Amino acid sequence: MPIPAPETEVVTTWKVACDGGEGALGHPRVWLTIPQDTGFVECGYCDKKFVIDREHAHDDH
Repeated sequence: MPIPAPETEVVTTWKVACDGGEGALGHPRVWLTIPQDTGFVECGYCDKKFVIDREHAHDDH
């Protein structure tokens, strides 16, 4: 049985928070910064991938 791909979320801010979702499936909240060169970052706990929408990104980096 194949393992489902981690969730991917397109965001408009360079800093994002991840807590793994609600309830028992969550994890401690962590703040992640998306590097400008790659345009994405993955959560070390749940492998959720955050991808920046460069066209609509807030310039807070």
